[in-house]
Amino acid sequence: MHSQAPFFADIARAPDGVRAFWTEAHDGVRLRLAFWPTGTKGTVLIFPGRTEYIEKYGPAISHLINAGYACLAVDWRGQGLSDRVIADPMSGHVHDFVDYQSDVAAVVTSARALEVSGPMFVMGHSMGGCIGLRALHSGLPVRAASFSAPMWGIRIHPVLRPTAWFLSSAARTMRQGHRYAPGTSAATYVADAAFENNFLTRDRAMWNFARAQIAAHPELGLGGPSLHWLNEALVETRRLRSRAAPDVPCYAGLGTHERIVDPIAVDELMSRWPNGQLDLFDGAEHELLLELPEVRDRFMERTIALFDQTGD
Repeated sequence: MHSQAPFFADIARAPDGVRAFWTEAHDGVRLRLAFWPTGTKGTVLIFPGRTEYIEKYGPAISHLINAGYACLAVDWRGQGLSDRVIADPMSGHVHDFVDYQSDVAAVVTSARALEVSGPMFVMGHSMGGCIGLRALHSGLPVRAASFSAPMWGIRIHPVLRPTAWFLSSAARTMRQGHRYAPGTSAATYVADAAFENNFLTRDRAMWNFARAQIAAHPELGLGGPSLHWLNEALVETRRLRSRAAPDVPCYAGLGTHERIVDPIAVDELMSRWPNGQLDLFDGAEHELLLELPEVRDRFMERTIALFDQTGD
């Protein structure tokens, strides 16, 4: 069912014993997954953010493995080593946001084929939090969810929001949806931006860790989102915010200096989430798992505590 796929252990800082493999979504898109089978408490499904790839989660996976959990991570379609879906491989693009749910289904099918032990959980970041929330509404078979900076809205200045809607919708109508969203390009952000005043982390060592990954394996890189992706994301996040929160225990972390996702959307949804807890990290940027040690340690410790409480 699964054939071996590459995994770049040289850049990942991940535990040994990984099995990386290819699988296919129902529409034929090839996806890369990686499985760490060690762990008796259950299995954590890792849902990365936009532009991300499995190796970036090596340190976080080490936390989970050390706490007794197996891990199964995915490269979403259009990024990492999974199939890119349009001719420009650097464009962050998806034809329809629901396509990501086909990727989720492939992850769950693979988990069952691997006969993972114990209950399953999900940990998602940014766009992975958006995909994860839709999956929870669709019955994702997990005991609990943990999200860092979940993309339940995109941070756009209120004055510019109507323009974002208009441009992204018009681009689709004019068949120009493949073009990059304003202010973005084919450059991978972490490889192109300066550390000073970056939107991701205050930790220079972790910034350099992510930057070195792209330098060593540029095929993992991804540029800005397409206008089509932007329109799909705006529509999807609006739909998700209109729904009641799922009845699944949830922990969400958010930096108070968040500049990528919409903090108001996260706060509003978590305020009405049964068994939900929103944890604010003073001064933190978007990437909690690449932030200062005290930030990433607290996020992982509270994630693991939730999984321990709900896994019995």
